[in-house]
Amino acid sequence: MIFVGELSELPPGESVRVQGEVAIAVFNADGELFAIDDTCTHQDASLSDGWLEDCAVECPLHAACFDLRTGRPSGPPAKEPVRTHQVVVQDGAIYVRESAPVGSAALGAEAAVGEAVR
Repeated sequence: MIFVGELSELPPGESVRVQGEVAIAVFNADGELFAIDDTCTHQDASLSDGWLEDCAVECPLHAACFDLRTGRPSGPPAKEPVRTHQVVVQDGAIYVRESAPVGSAALGAEAAVGEAVR
């Protein structure tokens, strides 16, 4: 698992970028934690720099929106989803369990879990 940081360091409405096999964006969406690949599938832009609203993030470059629960875009210009990753909170620390690489049998959407902040 990839250490993200302390839960107290990621308040609601904020995000952080961590490095796994690829860059991963971790979001605190009103007390639920979500992790997705950080790079927009439309064009290379960091989603952790985007705008968070409810359970969606808007890419800062061309306004593509991605559902944090599924990784699916809500519409153009993005057409491909981003991978989702499982978030684990243990003893006040946030960790990400990176999903299988794209093209393998287990895709990230099946591993997506929103961890409620306690």
